[in-house]
Amino acid sequence: MTSRRHTVAGRVALLIRAGLIAGLVIAGLSYPLAALAGMGVKAGTDALENMPEELTEVPPAQTTYVYANDGKTLLTMFYEEHRKQASLKHMSPYITKAIIASEDSRFYDHNGVDAKGVARAFVANQKAGGVSQGASTLTMQYVRMALRDGAKTPKQALEATEQTAARKLREMRLAIEVEQRLSKDQILERYLNAAYFGHRAYGIHAASEVFFSKTPQDLTLTEAALLAGLVKAPSAYDPATKDQRAALQRRNYVIDQMAKMGSITPEESAAAKKTEIDLQLSEPPNDCVSVSRKHNDWGFFCDYFKSWWREQAAFGATPQDREENLRRGGYRVITSLDPKIQKYAMKHVLAKEKRSSPFAHGQVVIEPGTGRLLSMAVNRRYSLDQDDNGRHSDRSLDDDVKGNYPNTVNPLLGGGSMAGYQAGSTFKIFTMLAALEEDLPLSTSFYSPQRFVSKYITAPGPATCGVHWCPKNSTASMTGRQTMWSGFGKSVNTYFVQLEQRVGAEKAVKMAERLGLRWRTEVDRRLAEPEHASGWGAFTLGVSDATPVEMANVFATLAAEGMYCEPLPVQSIRNPDGSHALRDGKLIGAPRCHRELSVNVARAATDAARCVTGYGAERGSCGGWGTSEMVYATLERPVAGKSGTTDGNKTAWFSGYTPQMAAAAFVADPDNPEHVVGTGRSTMSKFTVAETLRDALKGEPKEKFTPPSDKLVH
Repeated sequence: MTSRRHTVAGRVALLIRAGLIAGLVIAGLSYPLAALAGMGVKAGTDALENMPEELTEVPPAQTTYVYANDGKTLLTMFYEEHRKQASLKHMSPYITKAIIASEDSRFYDHNGVDAKGVARAFVANQKAGGVSQGASTLTMQYVRMALRDGAKTPKQALEATEQTAARKLREMRLAIEVEQRLSKDQILERYLNAAYFGHRAYGIHAASEVFFSKTPQDLTLTEAALLAGLVKAPSAYDPATKDQRAALQRRNYVIDQMAKMGSITPEESAAAKKTEIDLQLSEPPNDCVSVSRKHNDWGFFCDYFKSWWREQAAFGATPQDREENLRRGGYRVITSLDPKIQKYAMKHVLAKEKRSSPFAHGQVVIEPGTGRLLSMAVNRRYSLDQDDNGRHSDRSLDDDVKGNYPNTVNPLLGGGSMAGYQAGSTFKIFTMLAALEEDLPLSTSFYSPQRFVSKYITAPGPATCGVHWCPKNSTASMTGRQTMWSGFGKSVNTYFVQLEQRVGAEKAVKMAERLGLRWRTEVDRRLAEPEHASGWGAFTLGVSDATPVEMANVFATLAAEGMYCEPLPVQSIRNPDGSHALRDGKLIGAPRCHRELSVNVARAATDAARCVTGYGAERGSCGGWGTSEMVYATLERPVAGKSGTTDGNKTAWFSGYTPQMAAAAFVADPDNPEHVVGTGRSTMSKFTVAETLRDALKGEPKEKFTPPSDKLVH
């Protein structure tokens, strides 16, 4: 047995011999004196020998704070118990003085167990015939909190707080051990970071935020005294209730105790007691549904961030472990969300489609070269409350079936399990990129009839010719010989089906996968399998589903001249101690990029994509017009992109990019894919992207695209 064990056990044994533990038990419990005294000195000492020698301190759960990309704008928090560690040097001296005056005036004089306090409580309780005074020191209270916070089972949690002689003995022994190991200031700091103040606020930092909307270092005398008084009974002395008399009496008691100890002057005490309680209550948000009402649109970005976090192996073995770590880990997360760009995006989204519409109109903005998500905007409120939602757009359902508008928590822009929306002709980019990688130049030409009999076999339907798939162009004016420039700029279906046949549909499918698309429906997964992909002729016309995040990132890869970066919702993640969170020695928040396309392939695709927007190609002819010429006219800077609609106008997309920024917008009915958006909404996404990029890039230099080399031109 170590000498230290003899020291700790010896100190408590001396208290037993002095009859003080028996007094302590009566001081804190309603048991008779015989409950412990009857054990005898030897039995009491033997009981001590079987108790834990040292306090096992588990780092307490802390709140994770999530900010916008400026590092100042709070998006939300994640926590089970709202708590953030604070050092003594960052606490007002009033709070340390107030908590000592309130809970343990002899804190700096005892060694963990206050013998005088025990004796005083024993006498007081004997006179009262019951429990009128306790004798737990701050150190003993801290031990109790540490045992509570470190409990791994309900039984351990009960043992940490149950009113028994054994618990008091354990607290005394561990308190003496803690006093030998830690300084008084260390104990005080840990106590103040563990104490519960009510309103789900654990620790002085959270309490200062909740009750006064400030940090602990800014607490005044009266504020500190009020908070110190709460520790004894947070509910009984809650100042946020209508009747504040109990809270006021308790606060003034603490002020009197501070004066009695000499922590403040009598004059300060008198002035403080005349001060009314002045709360600045705040309700710290928790999770994405608690994003402030003023900025409710941030909830969809928050939801994407949360889905991303659940995929990061650095934060736990399973998605559930990672989410628990988010709520307990005390991280400081600086996200990629730019509030300014988000404001522009929401303005232009809502100007075209109100929240009351069953059609969702949304937009994602991404930074090329980093993959950082700058904005995720949609004409919805992120809310679980669907009481006032409109009727479901599928009229075959009962009248009382509600749709997901204006309130929803569905991940309409990406993340989670939603498949997305058919992306239409934006998928032609994958066929063109696959062809360019096969060294087919931009000048590759085909005669493109109004209707083309393809080699692909398909089920009978309006686009079939016998057993073959026979797609057609949207207008007869597209008939004629086309190149990649004109075929992409005018979105000529029959050109791209021929190009797909030339390069192989399986290569177009593979290109989409390489650029981040994931197949989330059973049909898409089956058709994308290697044994089926070569026959998926309709792929180039965008019959598959995709999310706005995915499509924005595809075109961000072109803007970055072939550097693919994973979509990233964060800029930095710091641990509670301020260090950067790492995974395999790398910053978790750092961009995750690799070269997926050659520089020249990306430049060649951009040259063709310029034809779409009206900006015009550098190395070839666009054929006189493009499908989205209003984009360049609105933006008035170098821009490329691709529009896309599906058969029957069930969705309408546009993805556009400059060298500095990429965006993708869509309009569709997420509840009912058969609900057509109509021709009146066909240009909506084009204007939304153009106007958002215009506003977001105002004042920025008008960077130009670099044209491709001759190898992929002729």
